[in-house]
Amino acid sequence: MDDRPTRRFLPRTVATRALGVGRPPSTALTPSIDMSTTYVRDPDNGYSSGHVYGRKDNATVQQAERQIAELEHARDAVLFGSGMAAATAVFTALPPTHIVAPRDMYWGLRVWLQSAHRYGHEVSFVDMSKLEDIRSALRPGKTGLVWIETPSNPLWTVTDISAVADLAHRAGAMVCADSTVATPVLTKPLDFGADIVMHSATKYLNGHSDVVAGALTSADRSELWLRIKDMRDQHGAVLGSFDAWLLTRGLRTLDLRVKEQSRSAAQIAERLRGHPAIGAVLYPGLPDHPGHAIAARQMSHGFGGMLSLRLRGGAEAAITAAAQVQLWRRATSFGGIESLIEHRASIEGEGSPCPDDLLRLSVGLEDPDDLYRDLADSLDLLTRM
Repeated sequence: MDDRPTRRFLPRTVATRALGVGRPPSTALTPSIDMSTTYVRDPDNGYSSGHVYGRKDNATVQQAERQIAELEHARDAVLFGSGMAAATAVFTALPPTHIVAPRDMYWGLRVWLQSAHRYGHEVSFVDMSKLEDIRSALRPGKTGLVWIETPSNPLWTVTDISAVADLAHRAGAMVCADSTVATPVLTKPLDFGADIVMHSATKYLNGHSDVVAGALTSADRSELWLRIKDMRDQHGAVLGSFDAWLLTRGLRTLDLRVKEQSRSAAQIAERLRGHPAIGAVLYPGLPDHPGHAIAARQMSHGFGGMLSLRLRGGAEAAITAAAQVQLWRRATSFGGIESLIEHRASIEGEGSPCPDDLLRLSVGLEDPDDLYRDLADSLDLLTRM
């Protein structure tokens, strides 16, 4: 205890240091934000608080990381400034190796992987719904990583995590699963054998369309995991404390949001089946979806809040339908509380494997009856044109 007499400081000093600095945490119900970039040393020159410098020691960021690790049944978690920063950290931390990745996956990362030879990597893109294709692509002793995205964006292909993890581990490869769409509410890939899980925390983990962030969680502290953490700090790809605080706020309602969005998406997908303007409804929760049985086995509490529609009239019909809705917002992203609709091929551009007749839907928290009627009204107009 410091027995020195309290000194009255001049106003400039009081304003600079802020009232309450250094006091024990309050009993406030809402977590406070640690905005500090650096921390004071002890008289013996140590750091008994465990915090040295804000780039990797920020308490607010660490709190969000602990929340995500616990949700994923992970041993550790690290946050990044974006989902792409998190994903590419896995690949750049790897020594030059052979990588197996999905043919159907998030377009931004697929484009990045197409140039991964810059880091000495060779990438094979395969249909992750076909175990035989994965088995054929693996090179025992040479493949270092298998990347999974399930359900995949925007076709919602389902990958059997346990089966792929078994094949990969037998070949000496690690498995990283992009579980952005499923979230830990619906699927915990580490429980099915994955080594690392990636999230674009911009999406469901935050859920309010006001934070750009990425997250990685790990089953153990492998050499690769330690390199990832070192590179995060060395490259400065960290998340700011205010964004981490917003992410913590979003995580507090994650379970409720995802389950409700999944229920609404399932209702909308079922009701849209058979509409004359629609050629196919892509949603893992539908019994006729090719990956439904696997999804039912590894997803709990629902099949997610994402679905896609393929319009019979092609790209023109898809773009027209998106332009005629009132409730659905035409915007890029997903996982927020508001419902979004997007002609995905327009965003991905030339070379995209996304069909040009496809609309990607992110179901929010509006009433599903209103969302369905809004879509149905737009689709009905198409049939009368």
